Amino acid sequence: MHPKVQFKCSKCGKPTVVELKRRPDQTVVITPLPSFARADASTSNLTLPPADDGLKLPSDGVFVLAITSGPANGELFRLAQPRIVIGRQGADIPLSDPEISRHHCLLEVRDKYINLKDLDSTNGTFYDEERVRAAMLQDGSEFRIGESRIRVSFQKK
Repeated sequence: MHPKVQFKCSKCGKPTVVELKRRPDQTVVITPLPSFARADASTSNLTLPPADDGLKLPSDGVFVLAITSGPANGELFRLAQPRIVIGRQGADIPLSDPEISRHHCLLEVRDKYINLKDLDSTNGTFYDEERVRAAMLQDGSEFRIGESRIRVSFQKK
């Protein structure tokens, strides 16, 4: 088995693919997450760095998250703010999926696309069925957290 992990450099945007030889049941840490992305499991508070000025909702439409599989299958969420946390109870978008961490991932809207960032979740965030720390989502993109598959749609006003 030769799984691949792809991520983009947060400074230059250059994509990098890392190929690993490992057993399917072995956990591998590619690189440590920055301290802001680590949630202390003993607390319910998550401290994120301040949002930058580039975050904004699109003026000509709205992003909708559709849960297409998992315990919350069929639920829809309209993004009303440019930065939200998906997780279990207490998150901006709470899902009742036991495989999801309390603060599982962060979505940051930048007009016509969304940055997806894993928040050091236990079971990971998957894009194109590869575990990722971050990914750029556009209209029609799908990602998976726990047993929940989520589709991003842009709906014009």
